[in-house]
Amino acid sequence: MEVKRIQSLALKQLKEVPPQFIRSANERPENSKAIEGVTVPLISLSQPHHVLVKEIAEAASEWGFFQITHHNISETLIQSLQEVGKEFFALPQEEKEAYANDPSKGKFDGYGTRMTKNLEEKLEWVDYFFHLMAPPSKVNYHLWPKHPSSYREVTENYKKEMLRVTEKVLEVLSEGLGLEREGLKAKLGGEMIELEMKINMYPPCPQPHLALGVEPHTDMSALTILVPNQVPGLQVWKDNNWVAVNYLQDALLVHVGDQLEVLSNGRYKSVLHRSLVNKEKMRMSWAVFVVPPHQAVIGPIPSLINDHNPPKFSTKTFAEYRYRKFNKLSQ
Repeated sequence: MEVKRIQSLALKQLKEVPPQFIRSANERPENSKAIEGVTVPLISLSQPHHVLVKEIAEAASEWGFFQITHHNISETLIQSLQEVGKEFFALPQEEKEAYANDPSKGKFDGYGTRMTKNLEEKLEWVDYFFHLMAPPSKVNYHLWPKHPSSYREVTENYKKEMLRVTEKVLEVLSEGLGLEREGLKAKLGGEMIELEMKINMYPPCPQPHLALGVEPHTDMSALTILVPNQVPGLQVWKDNNWVAVNYLQDALLVHVGDQLEVLSNGRYKSVLHRSLVNKEKMRMSWAVFVVPPHQAVIGPIPSLINDHNPPKFSTKTFAEYRYRKFNKLSQ
């Protein structure tokens, strides 16, 4: 069966979204609007270190989400990253299809559209390109776009910056738990930590009040570091309400993922979030998932558990965690 790309559907200029994209009443954006007047934590990396530790640890505990500024990634590099991503999605369809992935056969890298329906048989309004960025020993450059020709150089440069920012954020989060600076990084695989790039492309949607770009979920990563384009749509769940994340030029969006929640024994919270779509404009985001290698064993860090704070999560390899999450099995 031919996979229908959302981008191809959107080009047909439909007046209505097909029924498989229409959410149940309680899930529709029109019936679950974001709360007004609440803003997500915004944290500058240039602050005194003790202030930074306090602010990031609080945000990770209370929100599982924060935006960071003064990260020293050049605006030019972020613009280039976004440009090469947009250029890929602007390629002729058959050229993009040469990179098609097949998650049903375990082939996750490449060009994809999530065709697995949720429990209510609903689909998401998003196409994507996914590939590993680090460590070098695991990267398959054959699966990276050949066009635009600058894709590899730009993405490699961005990877270096992501490794630097990841190390900094993990150090601060470790100190927030009372661990040594290297504590979390070591538990997540040290130099074998993997960075995965996922470029999400949400085409204009004729009925954005009925559909979702990505349904509510937590990330299975340790951290997700994301840059969006200027079209808003990301919302995070806080105190039984959706909170809209406003676009802020030069900010990186940081999600705490499931692996940090497990390692911290629940001190840090894996944030529930969703993506909305827009009627007139294409929304895009560049998400970098920071994950342990598959063989890494992840469980609550022993120094964080005691008689008063017993382990809240089981210990297992990341490969097993991933399998259970993909197959919607209990952890």
